[in-house]
Amino acid sequence: MSKNLISVVDDDASVLRTTTLLIQSLGFRAAGFQSAELFLKSGQLHETSCLIVDVRMPGMSGLQLQNHLAGLGCKIPIIFITAYDDTVSRQRALQAGAVAFLGKPLTDEMLLETIHSALRGQLGVKKNLISLVDDDESIRRTTTLLIESFGFRATAFESAQSFLKSGHLHETSCLIVDVQMPGMNGLQLQSHLAAAGYKIPIIFITAHDNKESRQQALQAGAVAFLGKPFSDELLLQIIRAATLSDQGIHPDVHIK
Repeated sequence: MSKNLISVVDDDASVLRTTTLLIQSLGFRAAGFQSAELFLKSGQLHETSCLIVDVRMPGMSGLQLQNHLAGLGCKIPIIFITAYDDTVSRQRALQAGAVAFLGKPLTDEMLLETIHSALRGQLGVKKNLISLVDDDESIRRTTTLLIESFGFRATAFESAQSFLKSGHLHETSCLIVDVQMPGMNGLQLQSHLAAAGYKIPIIFITAHDNKESRQQALQAGAVAFLGKPFSDELLLQIIRAATLSDQGIHPDVHIK
């Protein structure tokens, strides 16, 4: 870890101080800068293994810094943090290759997981596709945006049938599916995929939790069974564990 330098760029002195100390407590080297300009002039650009940067700052903003680094040919993994989350900024950052786009305040665990994944190259921004199947349009929209803010590719479907016909089945590294849906429900989709020989990690989400459905899902190999609403941090934790499982690593994440 000692060879990795994590650079933090944030004009908020308290965020800069606490984030730098947190990173150092994990054994990384950390450097803090109150502006993008100071970071660029520091001489530590080429030492930086991961960059954590605020979106809105006086002078050069985080998005402008991202574009500047891209113009220089620097491919440093960038994690954006912001107290002013908006769809346009998030899409610009992620389309330009950002690792993640996290809203403040963020938990220590979320930040550290994201840093570790960025350094390992296991966040799967370009490789892992998270597919969501839910008949509730608002859930599809908000959950897809949330997943993309973690740095993953995401796609959503209003039914199990549309997912199966989409052609995205073979790309999907993790499937998030509602339990109760018109037509084929989530448990029937799980059984269908198992019968077809697919071993995609499945996370069930439901507003109508019951013991029988939970037991059936978990006994059939589901990664987790979550009641709506669920926290952003919990979903991130489980998606990461599920994608590791898809790579042949099997953490114990049968969260009920």
